[in-house]
Amino acid sequence: MDYDYGYGAMVAFWLILAPILLILAIAGYVIGAFFLMKVFEKAGVQGKWRAWVPVYNSLVAAKLGDLSPWVMLGAIVASALLGQIPGIGWIFSLVGLAAWVLSGWRIGLKLGKDWPLLLLWLIPGVGTLIWVGILAFDKAPWNPNIAPAPWANSFLKDTTVWQGIPVQPGAAPAAPAPGAYPPPAGYQPPAGYAAPGAPAAPTPP
Repeated sequence: MDYDYGYGAMVAFWLILAPILLILAIAGYVIGAFFLMKVFEKAGVQGKWRAWVPVYNSLVAAKLGDLSPWVMLGAIVASALLGQIPGIGWIFSLVGLAAWVLSGWRIGLKLGKDWPLLLLWLIPGVGTLIWVGILAFDKAPWNPNIAPAPWANSFLKDTTVWQGIPVQPGAAPAAPAPGAYPPPAGYQPPAGYAAPGAPAAPTPP
């Protein structure tokens, strides 16, 4: 009889706690997405909706942090799948966090904040919200012209170009216009030649 009472109490406890946890999770996501939207605006990202789409907002943040969005996506998927392995799954669950730490460090630098600010992430539940809130409402402007990332020459480097998201310095090179190729070394245009759209140089009489 005592066993039935204990089981019923546990069920009642979870029935009360589950909605509270769900509300807190939704509230945390809404607040985090709002803060992230402010950071995206500072960085010149077009479209506020990008900050509100799960997973995609992490890929945009990765690009702003000089990290390949495909590496970020792979880290998220690996964390979700491999994190379920009994015993060692918790190790793989840190892969997504590591990708966020790398991009978060670079985003912070571009907003005038050094890596110690990331220590806020150690505060359970609200640390990340405090971090992104500071970046969102701090008066420091976005400055992408910082030293290249340590992984600038590795597969971690961002080489993708997405419309509406500014290409960071040192990332993917701008694609040349169709039909535009650099002239060979030592080439000199013929006398009187002018580039298209420019007035022709006058020829001597």
